[in-house]
Amino acid sequence: IMCLALPNSFTNSVMRLRCYEHKQYRNGLKFCKQILSNPKFAEHGETLAMKGLTLNCLGKKEEAYDLVRRGLRNDLRSHVCWHVYGLLQRSDKKYDEAIKCYRNALKWDKDNLQILRDLSLLQIQMRDLEGYRETRYQLLQLRPAQRASWIGYAIAYHLLEDYEMAAKIIEEFRKTQQTSPDKVDYEYSELLLYQNQVLREAGLYKEALEHLSNYEKQICDKLAVEETRGELLLKLERLEEATEVYRRLQERNPENWSYYHGLENALKPNSVEERHKIYEDAWEKFPKGLVPRRLPLNFLSGEKFRECLDRYLRMNFSKGCPPVFTTLKSLYNDKEKVAIIEELVVSYETSLKSCRMFYDGKEEPPTTLLWVQYFLAQHYDIIGQQTLALEYINTAIESTPTLIELFLIKAKIYKHAGNIREAAQWMDEAQALDTADRFINSKCAKYMLKAGMIKEAEEMCSKFTREGASAVENLNEMQCMWFQTECALAYKGMNKFGEALKKCHEIERHFVEITDDQFDFHTYCMRKMTLRSYVDLLKLEDVLRMHPFYYKAAITAIQIYLSLHDNPLTDDSKELQNCQIVNVLLLKKLRNKQRRAQKKAQLEEEKKNAEKEKQLKNQKKKKEDDDEEIGGPKEELVPDKLVKVENPLEEAVKFLMPLKHLVKDKIDTHLLAFEIYFRKEKYLLMLQSVKRALAIDPDHPWLHQCLVRFFKGVSESKELPEVVRTVLKQEITRLFGDSNAKSFNQAYLTKHSDSIPHRLAAAKMMVYLDSSTESKAAELATALDESLNNRTIQICTEVLECLRSAVLGDCKERVEAYRAECHKLYPYTLAFMPPGYEENTKIANGDVSTETEELANEM
Repeated sequence: IMCLALPNSFTNSVMRLRCYEHKQYRNGLKFCKQILSNPKFAEHGETLAMKGLTLNCLGKKEEAYDLVRRGLRNDLRSHVCWHVYGLLQRSDKKYDEAIKCYRNALKWDKDNLQILRDLSLLQIQMRDLEGYRETRYQLLQLRPAQRASWIGYAIAYHLLEDYEMAAKIIEEFRKTQQTSPDKVDYEYSELLLYQNQVLREAGLYKEALEHLSNYEKQICDKLAVEETRGELLLKLERLEEATEVYRRLQERNPENWSYYHGLENALKPNSVEERHKIYEDAWEKFPKGLVPRRLPLNFLSGEKFRECLDRYLRMNFSKGCPPVFTTLKSLYNDKEKVAIIEELVVSYETSLKSCRMFYDGKEEPPTTLLWVQYFLAQHYDIIGQQTLALEYINTAIESTPTLIELFLIKAKIYKHAGNIREAAQWMDEAQALDTADRFINSKCAKYMLKAGMIKEAEEMCSKFTREGASAVENLNEMQCMWFQTECALAYKGMNKFGEALKKCHEIERHFVEITDDQFDFHTYCMRKMTLRSYVDLLKLEDVLRMHPFYYKAAITAIQIYLSLHDNPLTDDSKELQNCQIVNVLLLKKLRNKQRRAQKKAQLEEEKKNAEKEKQLKNQKKKKEDDDEEIGGPKEELVPDKLVKVENPLEEAVKFLMPLKHLVKDKIDTHLLAFEIYFRKEKYLLMLQSVKRALAIDPDHPWLHQCLVRFFKGVSESKELPEVVRTVLKQEITRLFGDSNAKSFNQAYLTKHSDSIPHRLAAAKMMVYLDSSTESKAAELATALDESLNNRTIQICTEVLECLRSAVLGDCKERVEAYRAECHKLYPYTLAFMPPGYEENTKIANGDVSTETEELANEM
């Protein structure tokens, strides 16, 4: 009613703002048009800016920027225009520019609460902590009665690590909160816990303990109170009180590992016997507890270890506890303990087979023998004896053919043995036993992807994705990154680099979205008082790209970009690649055709497909409508465009930079950095990379190859500035003495002559430095004596690939002999199977019929 009484243009201004706030963008444009159609307001700066902002939300960026800049030129003193320009920059992730715009807006309206709040959001998002503190101080001065003003100002000091000041601000604010000691107030409780956290981080342990005791009744999270008290008492060396706290916590949850470690720190045992006594007391107190029986196995040895392990294993086997092997897996680094485990479990099997008893005379149920065999299969698998592992798991499957866990382990054994296709088949068998189990479904899809069966994996996942939508699109929407990572690796293995890069960039977008989602929590957490979680979130976001999902995607993308730089895809090479892919996948496509022909309800399936297409069209239309509300559609990731990038090395650097900052402890990060800089001929950056890698593992085989190439590059490069050359030579002399590349490589070979990976690295560099040493290099790399260390399926496969790709020179005559020798050692590994094995297997399994063979010949 009030709007109707105002002049028309003002009414329209109010309505356009309301439409923008309610995301009714098209209506907002109508009101903007009505204002601008009035000759008096045709160049009204604020209206032009609002129209631009609205168009930006509809995805029309260029027009939006033109209008906002035009509005700004017409009214440079308008805080609205500057604010809108800042919002536009923020929507494009240009946060630094947006902050400048907000600061300009504040010049003309320094006390505008909305601009100050928006500025503070961007400052905390960009971790401009000094600026954030200043902005929060202004907001506190303007709105001292608001809770968020005090909390925001305290958090600013907390993040700047001025803990004492943060604690004082929280205390001043707490005094203003009038709450009854007996009243349960969750938000006040969270404030107290946050204040205690700040005191602990400040190192004020005594004050934190007093604070905890004073306000204990008003804190809702009683478990957090006890755990914090135990931690503080340990810090203050009040060990008797700490002992009481951790004993109470043990009674609350006897399966929590950290409580036992806390109790150990409180009691400070002087010997292994005293340490063991802590757990013996816990056994008597909690006779059904597994953790007090498991933890002593970490530090015991000899007969004591055997005695405790015996009790632990018999208890678990009798109960039928499938994860018992997983709980003991960390012990497999100790060869002595592995021998004791094997001896005990084999004796169990012998005893149970003969009389269905352990040593104590108590008769065991038939399932006990099953779980013993299940354990032995995993045991022999982890120590590399896959034939024995398969014997045990096959025996278990014969006795209980409906137990899914047995098929899972059989698939895992084949995977470790190097036969991922057989592994995928057995995982499919496991999935068929329970099609409603999402975990088995996901495992099966993962194995299929590892085997290169991408379409089959998509079909497997479609059982649990949204009906009527493409499984791949739905998994992308759900940020299912394990699927996308495995897809990228599968496509990379098939040399379909465009598809692989698409998956890597999708994962990168997920991390960008997660980072941007912080905006939703900056105000929410201060309003809801989840302050401890909020600070944890900010710390997590700072190291977000340390996550294994991002690391795997980044490594894959960098490797592909390096490959694209070394072997650019021309039209001819792409055609050849496509032909090769067609030839490789021909039999697979024909097999799928045969399966489709065997389906009885083909007509019904076609109808379903038609319905799905209709639903996909509707979904696409709905997505387009949604894009209007969230800032326009994102740029589509097209595999052909991604693979034809002009400068692959620059794209690789984009993935590398987060790893250099956050994953410094992994040597692959620095070695990949070297590979990029080597191709860019950035010698100082190469030096930086190898020095960082040397600090992690100076004997790494890949690092050795990088060093040799670096030596040779520095000595042969003629375009290096004299200053750079001097620095490089000084560093090389300091690190490696006066040796040249050849003598350095020989010294490395002499030092690691008993290790296959190191021999391979030295052999590669021998050929790299002198092509006349091919036969000697091949002889070095192909040795498979039992006396050599680090002989694995992976390294043998790598040697075979080097022989085939002529990395070790022209060694074609050695390929078949080496393959046959590896096949004797690893009879299940696909890479070492005789030529034609896969095709013969397919025909034997009925995968290729006479009809399909004829069709293949025609093609």
